[in-house]
Parts: sequence; C-alpha cells; structure tokens
Amino acid sequence: MKLIYTDSLVIGAGLAGLRVAIATKERGLDTLVLSLIPAKRSHSAAAQGGMQASLGNTVKGMGDNEDVHFQDTVKGSDWGCDQDVARMFTHCAPKAIRELTNWGVPWSRISAGPREVIMNAQKVTLNEAEEAHGLINARDFGGTKKWRTCYTADGTGHSLLYAVDNQAISMGIPVHERIEALSLIHDGKRCHGVIARCLITGELRAYVAKSTTIATGGYGKIYEISTNATICEGIGQALALDTGVATLGNMEAVQFHPTAIVPAGILTTEGCRGDGGILRDKDGHRFMPDYEPEKKELASRDVVSRRMTEHMRKGKGVDSPYGPHLWLDITLLGREHIETNLREVKEICEYFLGIDPCKDWIPVRPTQHYSMGGVRTNATGESPQLKGLFSVGEAACWDMHGFNRLGGNSVAETVVGGMIIGKYVADFCEQNSLEIDTALTQKCIDKLQAEIDHLIDGDGKENPFEIKIEMQRIMMNYVGIFRNGPELEKSIKELKALLVRSKNLGLKCKKRHSNPELVEALRVSRMLRVALTVACGAAARTESRGAHSREDYPQRNDKDWLNRTLATWPDAESLEPVLRYEALDVMKMELPPGYRGYGNDNTIPHPDTEKRVQQINEVIASLGDNPDRHTLQHALMPFELPSHLQPRNERLTDTLKTMPSQPVGNKPL
Repeated sequence: MKLIYTDSLVIGAGLAGLRVAIATKERGLDTLVLSLIPAKRSHSAAAQGGMQASLGNTVKGMGDNEDVHFQDTVKGSDWGCDQDVARMFTHCAPKAIRELTNWGVPWSRISAGPREVIMNAQKVTLNEAEEAHGLINARDFGGTKKWRTCYTADGTGHSLLYAVDNQAISMGIPVHERIEALSLIHDGKRCHGVIARCLITGELRAYVAKSTTIATGGYGKIYEISTNATICEGIGQALALDTGVATLGNMEAVQFHPTAIVPAGILTTEGCRGDGGILRDKDGHRFMPDYEPEKKELASRDVVSRRMTEHMRKGKGVDSPYGPHLWLDITLLGREHIETNLREVKEICEYFLGIDPCKDWIPVRPTQHYSMGGVRTNATGESPQLKGLFSVGEAACWDMHGFNRLGGNSVAETVVGGMIIGKYVADFCEQNSLEIDTALTQKCIDKLQAEIDHLIDGDGKENPFEIKIEMQRIMMNYVGIFRNGPELEKSIKELKALLVRSKNLGLKCKKRHSNPELVEALRVSRMLRVALTVACGAAARTESRGAHSREDYPQRNDKDWLNRTLATWPDAESLEPVLRYEALDVMKMELPPGYRGYGNDNTIPHPDTEKRVQQINEVIASLGDNPDRHTLQHALMPFELPSHLQPRNERLTDTLKTMPSQPVGNKPL
C-alpha cells in the first residue's frame, strides 16, 4: 500500500481547488492537490464572460453595492439559495477581485470620457467619469440591476486560472497530475482522505489527510450535449454519494445556457448579449421582447433558455441537419468591439463554424451548461454528515445559487468560495488531529482493487462506452429544459436498467496501466448513480423553480417546496437514491420570497412570507429615520465571516474626496 499524508488534500486543480490550497498553504499547512489534468488545463479556463463583484466603478454600475448584488442573486436563485451564504459571497466578491488584481489578472479597464455601447439594439453614448479612468471595467449580464461583471475581454477564466495557478506555484503547492480520486476513505463519521488511481501507471494510492476538499467541478457530461469539458463527469459528486453518508443537494437543479453554438455545443459567452447582441428567429425577427419586454435578451439564463425553446416549438427555429436553432446576432457591435472584447467567440465561430461573426449570425440553441447541485455543505464548506470532508465551487451545493445561477456568479464563486472556505479548512486542520488508520485505508484500497479486478478478469459483456452514450441520450431527451412526470419516470426506468447492465461490464483491453477503456468502465457506473440522483430529484419535485421547469406543475410552490433536496445512496445494490428535504426558514430570510420579475406571477405563497414581511417592517421602524444600509442589514440577517474578510468595501463614490489614492486594501482598483 502506497500511503501519502498531507494536512490539506484538495481534489481538483481549477480555480476553486487552487484557491483553497492557497488559503491552507498560507497558514503553513502541508497542502497537496490532485488533478486529472495539468492545472492550467482545468475547465475554469473555459469561462469567458466575467466575474460579478459590486465595484460600482462604471457609470452603469454607480450605486451598486453588496445589497443590490445580494438581491439579484437571491431573485436569480428563485429563492432557492441559502441567503446567509449569498451575503457572505456578495460581501467578499470585491475583495477577491482586488486580490486577483494583485496576483496579476489584467482586468479590462475604464477609459474616461465618452464611449459608444449597444443597449437594446441601439447605439448609446456613455460618459465615464474622469475619476474612474483606469479602474476595473464591468459589462452587463442577465438578471442584474447594475453592470457589475468584471472581465478580461472574453477570456476571463483563462486569465484568472493562470494567475491563481502561478500564485500556487510560487508558494510551492504540489499538484499531482493525471491522478483520479475514485473513493473516499471514511469510517461513516470522519473522512480520512481518498483512494486514487494513477492514469498512467494504474497504481492505487492512499492519500490520507486531516481535511479533504472536493473541487472537481460539475456533472454536465451526464448529458449528451454540454458546454462542459470532457472531465466534468460528476465523479466528485459520486465520491460523496458512494459513502452512503454524505448528502448531495439540489441535484435536479441543472442550468441550460441559451447560446451554445450548433452543432458543437461550445459556449458563446453571455457577454455577447451583455454587450448588446440580440437573438433572432428564422425570419430574422428579434423575438425576446415579445416574451420579456423589460429584460429581453438579458433576462435570467433559465428564462431565456425556456423562451428560446418555446419559440422553436412554435416552428420559428431555423431548420438544420442537427435540429432547429436560432440566431445570435452580434454584428451590430462592430468588428473593433468583437475583435477586442469577444475575440474568443470570433475564433470559435471561425474554427468550428467557418463563419465571421462580425458579419454573420451565429447558430445557437440552449445547451446544458452548469450544475447548481453538488456535495451539500454548511456555510463553512464542510459536509454536515462527514467530518473533515469539504467541497467548493461547482462541485458543491454551498448553496448560493439555489435553483438558478446568475451569469458571472460562477467564476466569482470559485475564487470567493475558495477564499472563504479555504480559511475554514485551515481552521479545521489546525483544530483537529487525525489518527491514521492503516486497516481502514487498506480496506478501502482492497475494495477498489476488487472492482478493478472484476472489470479486468471478469467475463462481462457490456460495453461501457455504449452505456455512457445511452445514459447521455436519456438525460438529454427526458431531463432537460422542460420536464414532465411521464418522461421523468421513463428516464428513471431506463437509467436503472443501465445501472443493472453496468454491473456486467466487459473490457476488450486487459491492461492495468494506461487504459482508457478501464477508465471509462470505472466512471460509468458512478455517472449513472449521479444521473439517477438528478432524475429522481426532478421527478419528486412537483413544482417549477428556477432552472427546474415542470410542464405539469408550472407554479413555483413555496407552500410545499421551499426546501432543498438532499440525496444519499443507500448501498452498492440500490438502484436509486434516498431523498429527503431541508426546509428553508422564511422567518430568517433577509429577502422573503416574492415575484421574480418574469412572466406572470403564479407563485403559491409560503404561509410565513407575510409574517416575515411584517417583521422586517417592524425592524426597520425600530431603527428610526434613515438607518444606514449596514445597520439595517445586520439587524435583519447578521452573517459570519473570518475576521480579516469582515471590513467594509470602499467604492469610487466613497473615495472621490481623497482621489487619487493608492490601490491597496479594500479601496477601488
């Protein structure tokens, strides 16, 4: 048995995982990161549009603050998020932006004076303040009241990942590449680390640690077409699910992005629409104002995806060999803007479609994009059921997104969540010891080795690649943008049949070292359990909330469903998860459930909503005339953070009298 010890073990070398690793290394803790691929190839690099933070530098961002960002996030979640976590996040986002600046992220900057932008398909001139010259710029994104999405052209994820990885390298944090974690070492109460397999040699290793953080990203590749990288297969979620103890949260909450190119499914950033791009149908008609006259193309992602699908169902899609699609028109932005701020989009269109988006419309349709569900954690990022197990980023249900994520809040969550949770991971490592149990570790290795031996030496006949393709087809056809009872039940029945078949996998290649067929076989049964958790959660939730849209239950039902889905997998022989629910307490909410602002308000209200609104009004009245927003917020819903993250953020409007000032601390950059 090869056993490797570290204080802080992180699984996944994207932005979230690296940021946790940096936080624990800063405290002098031995830190180690495992990754399927080299860190700079992580899926975080694919993020294009930007990162939300309420800096309030631009003329269209003036007046923005944590309160406005918080309200946008809660409404965007369709009141499914943890409002304490949303507060922690929105408070720390400006701090994370400024920290990233100090690490070398080349944010796009403001130029003082007039500039032309496209708003509602019309050219508009904005006049940026002289005092804002050189500060971090922001673009518009869907579902937000202010322009707060900070960006580096349309390569934000790439810029951030390189800066954060370089910071990790400078601190001497080791990343063990081409290593796949396949099972957690645990005793039912405490996580001791993971059993991982080297993808090159086939060697099994036991990584034992005080804390284990899952930061493996989403599970988009359980779907046939996804904007996710091929490594986003939900194995991190499966690690927790297979313990039979740790819970997954809100796994049915799956977001479809409106504008993936057809047929490849590669994303074109929301920045296209944020910068002024519009959607057109087969007749060239701009249709979004017909559905959402106020927000149009910049409604929340789940709303735009549904409107596009509805429009195509009416026969307004463009016929193609790959099915109907719609058009994304960014030609009105002009060549200079596209080649400066949307250059990755231009290259994607040239390489994969053979078109020039400066003069051609882009074929797009909604495609699976993001996973709001994941390993359920508390506000400190730790699993409530398995001590020492943490999760962060898209792998986690922390839960700041609820049932729909706002664009720009995912890149922000990786670094902000990593910043906050990393401190709590470090605290845990300093405050807890771990007794290394070699017998327990050997038992876990033997179990995984037996699984591999069965695949290599067994006489199974099922093809893992065929089962995976069938699973992806089922998820795409029956657990998509619009869902209904009969199709969900069909998906569950067919996925269960695939899970049974996966117990009889057979391999043509019998090698135990570098063997892609063995890798696929080890993953496919785990992916099926994740897929069944999604499908079963969707079938059980008889309402529509955020990205979970039931055609047979179109109302958001706060009365019966204002809760979080929790899923566990009972044992290896089970064919479906056990579901239970965690109620969201309206009486503790700073922002009680209300109208989200799209379509007709058909919500079935929660009985405590009116009581909480009345209570809030009483609190406001008790504070006297014109209480400042910080006092009001604290009175309504105090939240906790590590001490060094608690100071208030300063903005341009707060510091005009002292400008110019040095870009330090929490001051504007």
